[in-house]
Amino acid sequence: MKVVAIGAVIATAALGLSGCATSSDSGDVTLKYGLWDANQLPSYQKCAEDFTAETGIKVDVEQIGWDDYWAKINNGFVSGENYDVFTSHLAFYPEFVNTKQILPIDTKKNGIDLSIYQDGLAELWTSPSGEQYGLPKDFDTIAMFYNANDLEAAGVTTEQINSMTWNPTDGGTYEQVIAALTVDKNGVHGNQPGFDKNNVATYGIWMEGSGGGDGQTQWSFLTGTNDWTHTNGVWGDKYNYDSPKFQETIAWWKSLQDKGYMPTWEAQDGVSWSEQLAAGTVAMASNGSWMIGSVFGSASDTFAPAAAPTPVGPSGERASMYNGLADNIWVGTKHPAESQQLVAYFGSPACQDVVAGNAVVFPAIKSSTEKAQAAFNAKGIDVESFLVQVQDGTTFLFPITDFKSDIGAIMTPAMEAIMSGKAGVETLTDANKKVNDLFK
Repeated sequence: MKVVAIGAVIATAALGLSGCATSSDSGDVTLKYGLWDANQLPSYQKCAEDFTAETGIKVDVEQIGWDDYWAKINNGFVSGENYDVFTSHLAFYPEFVNTKQILPIDTKKNGIDLSIYQDGLAELWTSPSGEQYGLPKDFDTIAMFYNANDLEAAGVTTEQINSMTWNPTDGGTYEQVIAALTVDKNGVHGNQPGFDKNNVATYGIWMEGSGGGDGQTQWSFLTGTNDWTHTNGVWGDKYNYDSPKFQETIAWWKSLQDKGYMPTWEAQDGVSWSEQLAAGTVAMASNGSWMIGSVFGSASDTFAPAAAPTPVGPSGERASMYNGLADNIWVGTKHPAESQQLVAYFGSPACQDVVAGNAVVFPAIKSSTEKAQAAFNAKGIDVESFLVQVQDGTTFLFPITDFKSDIGAIMTPAMEAIMSGKAGVETLTDANKKVNDLFK
């Protein structure tokens, strides 16, 4: 999921805060709530209506696009006019905590049982001091979207694509499948003699940018199987981009471009991978579960959307980054008690069962996750490939540390230089030193 640099804005806003939020006045209360995902708007509009019916507290729900959304929130930190409660992202919330832009949640007072959530998700929203700043609302994992219509011509079976293996030396059967799915403009596949890597009609795999320092949808499901972790733990103070395990994985990933199996940096820059998948210019793409509705909703006579699990790596297991959203309470809200109630309700089974029934994302509550899978199945969408890592316990947490904006400012250009062919993977060692120097 896309992130933007916001550290400077947050720091400026922190200097302008006047102090603690005040309690709400008696009488009617209307909370302002913000989110960026249009696909989830109907679910949370319904949850807001149910919350109002139960508590009498009104909720004004606003959905705006990603860039405008974060601009509004960050400008609100400075101006003093903001959402009372807003959907937050793990890439940003550590800085919100450090600059005291958000309030902790009183789980005891609000009767919140954190054990109802999928394992590990609540930990993502817990500060180093043990305060809970968000209740998990949903989670996402990574799988391989592909066009089932391309398999037969490529000589690939459903069983083969569902059981791919990977290693950084020769790419394993994962690279073999990618090669077979790649087709040049003369109809020659990437694993056949005479393949023209300079004139590709359908790429076997897409590249959605460089992945920056997180690589959530691009390479993290590979590095996660190669004895590598981003950091030395949740809220860690050391990154590992200088590891040979990481660098050999990125080198292999870059080699797919050189072989003509994956588009060049220039060919993919600014291009929608999901549109390319539906159009037939790419056969397979790794991406997140939040894209299920969009991809499967693009089915046509030529595009038969399907999903396969990520490949099994050297660890002998699959891996997927485990990410999820939660709501944060703005420190400047005039209604902190009511905001706490809203966050608790949006993180409760009553709301998450509504989210489950709309089959857009996977709710964070275990029982609601099962209901969401059933709702997807009712739509004819098999989502097992996105749940297998959760069931097997092979997920790993999104890297949560301080200095996320600064880290992005270092790692994004470093990774882009590699994937555009302007630098080698060895330059990641110097980038890693710059990142770790932030913590000194």
